[in-house]
Amino acid sequence: MRLRGLHRVLVFLIAALAPFSIDHPVAASSGSGAGSTACPKDDSGLKLPPGFCATIFADGIGHARHMVVAPNGVVYVNTWSGDYYPPNQPAPEGGFLVALQDKSGSAKADVIQRFGETAKTGAAGGTGIALYNGSIYAEVNDRIVRYALPPGALVPTGQAVTVVSGLPLGGDHPMHPFVITSDGTLYVDVGTATNACQLKNRQLHSPGAQPCTELETRGGIWKYDAKKTDQKFSPADRYATGIRNGEGFGVDPSSHRLYVTQHGRDQLHANWPELYKPEEEATLPSETVLLLKQGGDYGWPECYYDPGQAKLVLAPEYGGDGGHAVGVCASKTGPVAVTPAHWAPNGMVFYNQKQFPSRYDNGVFIAFHGSWDRAPYAQGGYNIVFQSLAGPLPPASCEVFADGFAGSAVSPEGAIHRPSGVAVGPDGSLYVSDDMKGTIYKITYVGGPATATGPQFTPCPSLTAGAGEIARAEAKPPEGTHPDAGAAALPVPPGATQEMVALGDQIYHGEVAGGTCTACHGENATGSPLGPDLTKNKFLWSDGSWAGITKTITDGVSLPKEYRSPMPAMGGSQLTPEQASAVGAYIWALSHR
Repeated sequence: MRLRGLHRVLVFLIAALAPFSIDHPVAASSGSGAGSTACPKDDSGLKLPPGFCATIFADGIGHARHMVVAPNGVVYVNTWSGDYYPPNQPAPEGGFLVALQDKSGSAKADVIQRFGETAKTGAAGGTGIALYNGSIYAEVNDRIVRYALPPGALVPTGQAVTVVSGLPLGGDHPMHPFVITSDGTLYVDVGTATNACQLKNRQLHSPGAQPCTELETRGGIWKYDAKKTDQKFSPADRYATGIRNGEGFGVDPSSHRLYVTQHGRDQLHANWPELYKPEEEATLPSETVLLLKQGGDYGWPECYYDPGQAKLVLAPEYGGDGGHAVGVCASKTGPVAVTPAHWAPNGMVFYNQKQFPSRYDNGVFIAFHGSWDRAPYAQGGYNIVFQSLAGPLPPASCEVFADGFAGSAVSPEGAIHRPSGVAVGPDGSLYVSDDMKGTIYKITYVGGPATATGPQFTPCPSLTAGAGEIARAEAKPPEGTHPDAGAAALPVPPGATQEMVALGDQIYHGEVAGGTCTACHGENATGSPLGPDLTKNKFLWSDGSWAGITKTITDGVSLPKEYRSPMPAMGGSQLTPEQASAVGAYIWALSHR
């Protein structure tokens, strides 16, 4: 059996990345990076603009999601063990909330203390976290709770009180990020349960619900009072609608404008192959930053943002024709900033301090968790981007500020780290959380040769750039390359041929028929947070026979038993029966090698 190579990094990153270690990347910053004289403590492996340094502030704290930094420099993190991650992963010992303190000034957290609800009490942690009026607010399961923080204490000593309960759970986006503004208003994101409000979620040619009743309780921002307790989630408290998944909030402290990121929809080609080319699966639609206004309607599920036309266009589930028709989208509110498709903006923070150069004034740092729906083309994101919001909108292209988190395998199944949250400390340092290894990074500016002119920076890729080549590196035999290493051929299911298995291999990896299997099951079919390992001979929807696997591929899986996202019929590709049978033979072979 040949092992499948890892995804190639996007062209604009390749020249910048150096080799990586097993646990953490070791690529140097192009300026004052890891191991340099200017950054003697830089052990992060991140690529940063000249003049910036980074350290691993903490490590191994669980699936770290959003963060907030107290005026005294203590970092508070919410961690999560929900359905977003592969099943059967153990939760961390202790509470899901973590306090991190650097008492020695080493840029490392030398005090780490967990608190809050635990897995033993039925909690699964959460994403959202905030500080307001001397208390810590955190998401846990379907609630936002509040812990009083005594003066001088590192962690709360009393029990939490419930601020809001009954937030919707389940579906594609079960998390509840939130922000609290200076007047005590609590804004909560309630992401959608589906991709595009189809009658059958993520299924081929399934139309959109008319009306989309999901919008009554999902797909928007809800407004509450952080000073009150025991508020109940209600459709009547919706502040804005038409937002598929708004995970990152940013508040401009000068204008008090409130911004939110949005994850664009998925699977335009997979669900509507006659309207969209295979490469448009990777390039449409854009991720966006929205300026929140009360009563605003930002278009989901009827609309998506087409970067080539720089406007909202009608979705195919609601009568769209592949990007030409506008329809009701003419009356929806578009974005104020746009970033590349499927990068997955998971956290955002407005930079309001003075440590960084002035070019970072009046803008936001965004944590991009990284794509999956660009497969079989090279994935993107897995980085920190700076987006200016100064001047007339829409703003200029964004900047890739920090990169190298994923390591050499820029894919859901191969990434070592995936950025999830960002926060700014009182000294102006930028903190980044990673929800794979539970790593917290601290990024500081130390100045240098670029101080006078401002740091050099890497612009984001063009929004209208093509998908590139199919990302499949040269395969190598598992025995290695020594003289005795033979070709380990895959077994062949009874009744099939080696040629069928080889064709299934090509389809699986997107080289034939626009196959997109690697998006969820990984380049090596060993699984990812989106889909199971296909090499373990464990099949929940068939008996594991060639015929059974082929039937599952043909029919799809509309209601997964262990993963939250369904699989479209034919895996979202236009396969012939013979091609589906070939993929089935290949999967059978992988599970019997």
